[in-house]
Amino acid sequence: MLRFLLALTLWSSIGLPAGGADRTRLSVYTALEPEQHAPVKAAIEAAVPGVEIAWVWDQTGTITDRILAERAAPKADMVLGLAATSLQVFKAADLLLTYRPRGAERLRPAFRDADDGYAWTGMDAYLGVICFNTQAGERARLSAPVFWRDLLAPALKGQILMPNPVQTGTGYLLVAGWLQSMGEAAGWAFMDALHENVAAYLPVAATPCREAADGRSVVGLTYDMRAATLRATGAPLRIVVPADGVGWELEAFAILKSTPHADLARQVADWAASREANLLYARTFAVVAHPGLATPPPDYPPHAEARMIRNNLAWMAENRPRILAEWSRRYGAKAAPLAPRE
Repeated sequence: MLRFLLALTLWSSIGLPAGGADRTRLSVYTALEPEQHAPVKAAIEAAVPGVEIAWVWDQTGTITDRILAERAAPKADMVLGLAATSLQVFKAADLLLTYRPRGAERLRPAFRDADDGYAWTGMDAYLGVICFNTQAGERARLSAPVFWRDLLAPALKGQILMPNPVQTGTGYLLVAGWLQSMGEAAGWAFMDALHENVAAYLPVAATPCREAADGRSVVGLTYDMRAATLRATGAPLRIVVPADGVGWELEAFAILKSTPHADLARQVADWAASREANLLYARTFAVVAHPGLATPPPDYPPHAEARMIRNNLAWMAENRPRILAEWSRRYGAKAAPLAPRE
């Protein structure tokens, strides 16, 4: 029975034909959270009847490295729900099809490719926050942080968990945000000091906040909506958006120029830029590309978007290899391995 259930899980993860043999399978690489896969797949297949979506999922850094490794023999047709900085890296490597989806002009300017040869479009934005376990903090006689520098308190030694920026988009936006807002020298000095208090750098972006929610750490760094979701379940969390500004990133989509199914991929891209698609994104993200559609939950910090720093996505894309190499050299010894998937 166990083998049968595992087989069913495997088949569902790669996507069985939803409408019969007349559907064309598109391999779509994504870093969307797993709970988003089914509703987004269903919505795409309803809007584009000739397509079947087959997700290939992993963390942002892993998917980014995979696409670059496959550049000589690409396996993906599209990317949907991956960091815009990664898509800019792919564009610079001449891996993306030039296509501006129908209705893109209605999206907020920051969510549109501003360079020549339009190739990617934003879906939603996510930003770095602090999950502070109030019960654990009270036991340790710690006040909730207000500024990033408050994480350097000696009492927090070994009590902070952070996503690994090599593997996760959230980890990278945190690092890139500190380097941009503080300046590179001060940003690395801050991370040197923070490293003394970090217990581990985790390979999944949601895990640090989940660990804090369960009381296994006092502080977990994560992205905004994961923190809000966990707080909504009753976890004793305070969501801190530091007053000195937070890094952020866009999730975006694009078409690989190598795809043999470009016409169908364009139809999927048209859907992904639509108002209907943005309403779906708004179920799980507080900041979306289409203006006026965001519906953040009651526990979402009302000042979060106002504290997003002036972020240079092109700089993040261009400097990603250098920054991650330096981060790994300095802090990689505390990187936790990814647990094998069942």
